[in-house]
Amino acid sequence: MEICESWGLTGFYRCFVRHYSTFLEPLKDLLKVVVFSWSAMAMSAFNSLKSAMTSLPVLTLPNFAIPFDLTTDASTIAISVVLSQQGHTITFVSKKMCPQMQTPSTYVRELYAITKAVKKWPQYLLRRTFRVFTNHKSFKQLVNQMIQMPE
Repeated sequence: MEICESWGLTGFYRCFVRHYSTFLEPLKDLLKVVVFSWSAMAMSAFNSLKSAMTSLPVLTLPNFAIPFDLTTDASTIAISVVLSQQGHTITFVSKKMCPQMQTPSTYVRELYAITKAVKKWPQYLLRRTFRVFTNHKSFKQLVNQMIQMPE
């Protein structure tokens, strides 16, 4: 019950915490078991979430005259996206991966993170120029590849 209460309390501030879903996942797993056992992993997750909640970053207001930046990170556990401008964070989104999205390739999960961000923040991204930063190599190669037309 206390886990649900703290989950609800911290959930209000999730847009201020980078990787929120990743922090919360081990705690949510405790609700699935019949016999409750507070493990070292659960304690570590709780301390990480508590630390993230008490050291919130300074968020800035958007400036619609300059381009937005999306920084994505996707794992089998969760996706995390940062909306920023010129290195200043505007907001975060983090979402746990459903079982169907845990099995596709990293390329698909990164693409899912980008589409989730565009759906979450259409007021910032639609009909505007924005840059996407990802650590996935195939996306970087896709942008850098030369498209050859048959002669």
